Amino acid sequence: MTAERNARIRALLKTRQADLTVCMEEVSKPHNIAAMVRTCDAVGIHEVNGVWDGQKIARNGTSMGSNVWVKTRAHDSIEHAVKHFKSRNMQVLVTNLSPKAVDFRAVDYTKPTAIIMGQEKTGATAEAIALADTDILIPMVGMVQSLNVSVAAAVVLYEAQRQRELAGMYKTSNLPEEEQQRVLFEGGFPQLHDICLRKNIPYPYVNADGEIEADSEWWRQVQLSEAAFAAENEN
Repeated sequence: MTAERNARIRALLKTRQADLTVCMEEVSKPHNIAAMVRTCDAVGIHEVNGVWDGQKIARNGTSMGSNVWVKTRAHDSIEHAVKHFKSRNMQVLVTNLSPKAVDFRAVDYTKPTAIIMGQEKTGATAEAIALADTDILIPMVGMVQSLNVSVAAAVVLYEAQRQRELAGMYKTSNLPEEEQQRVLFEGGFPQLHDICLRKNIPYPYVNADGEIEADSEWWRQVQLSEAAFAAENEN
């Protein structure tokens, strides 16, 4: 990859917030999903989460509008998703208009945080609300009671971004080295990345100059034709 692209990816990695995420619970419209993932990328979220019934949307990164810059993780249930967040010591928020809900701006987003955004028409499920630590709301003074889910996500996330920027949390990366290497290779060498995926070849190391460090055997396997590689590994 070019020196410029290497520098750009490394600068991006420094700003990635590994302990801030959104969980889309049965959000079903592709344009909303794509808009939310785009906002997550814009505020430095490294991984988005989702809970789907498996019928409305194919549960993989491509169909979710994701790419190499924002990882996607699908869960079979909201209970499974919340367990995942709790295992990472995250506070779990849910957007929900209720008597106990607090203004979204009153939350401390410098803490590890997961934000559950509910389905477009019905909002978060009763189970999600019960499992969350805090209900949050966006104050409304007009006739409508809620924003579009992707707009609501953007409003909340930019408050989180504001707080984290003031706290200096965008100055250094908290991503594990292994994950940084994944992003560097997939983002810096897309053609080689495709070859590795097709042939199930481990990713190489990318050094500080953006160059691949790999032995001759790795390069040989990469350069083999698909047919020759398959024949060599059929047993």
